[in-house]
Amino acid sequence: MIKQDTKVLEEKSIYILREAKQKFKNVAALWSMGKDSTTMLALARKAFLGKVPFPVIHIDNGIDFPETYAFREYLAKKWKLNLIVAYSDIRPDSVGSACCGQNKPDTLKKVMKWHDFDALIVSIRRDEHGIRAKERYMSERDQNFKWDYKNQKAELWDDYASKLEDGSHVRVHPLLDWNEVDVWSYIKKEKIPVNPLYFSRNGFRYRSLGCTHCTIPVKSNARNVDDIVKELETTKIEERSGRSMDKEREHVMQRLRALGYM
Repeated sequence: MIKQDTKVLEEKSIYILREAKQKFKNVAALWSMGKDSTTMLALARKAFLGKVPFPVIHIDNGIDFPETYAFREYLAKKWKLNLIVAYSDIRPDSVGSACCGQNKPDTLKKVMKWHDFDALIVSIRRDEHGIRAKERYMSERDQNFKWDYKNQKAELWDDYASKLEDGSHVRVHPLLDWNEVDVWSYIKKEKIPVNPLYFSRNGFRYRSLGCTHCTIPVKSNARNVDDIVKELETTKIEERSGRSMDKEREHVMQRLRALGYM
């Protein structure tokens, strides 16, 4: 895995965050308490004088890891986040898994409607999954959260900000160009707090975090950030190998993304 210049990545991400805050009327961000969304919040604090100037949403299905909930409470207090916790159901899903499939976007739809958000900052990266590579820095969703990835607009801020239809919103992706080792290198450089589940216990750690029903640990002896960076420079294992939904066929994730999955 090739490291990029984190200073260049940081500057670009900060620019995207500032532009989103300026151009859209009511911005929010998704926070899973994972390394990427926490890094995104750290970038927002750097962009806006030490504060996150928009609400932070956690879509909670009630079965995240205890360490994840503890980390949420710790960092929300430490960074004085305006945290919105929205509870999603666990029920049979025609597209994805019962815990982290279409049920989460359904809950997000309600939150977006209640608060009238017109832009949602999401910390996905192009290198995570094939369908996510099709995203742009800004991707419009319609009233039903559908994403027309085959017919996306040009990357024009003013075009999006001035021509959104009622009920639609824009997904903003400030980490799109980052890769996994870039995130960890930046976490090390900026001393960003992270969920302890990322570090090895008894020869296993979580490389990508979801809930307790759809995430399994991978073999690893990386006990700190330095160890993780070294591990990523040589590993052949895919980052999301421990996420059950990503092991399904490509078109399943593509359908979920088109329907509003994070």
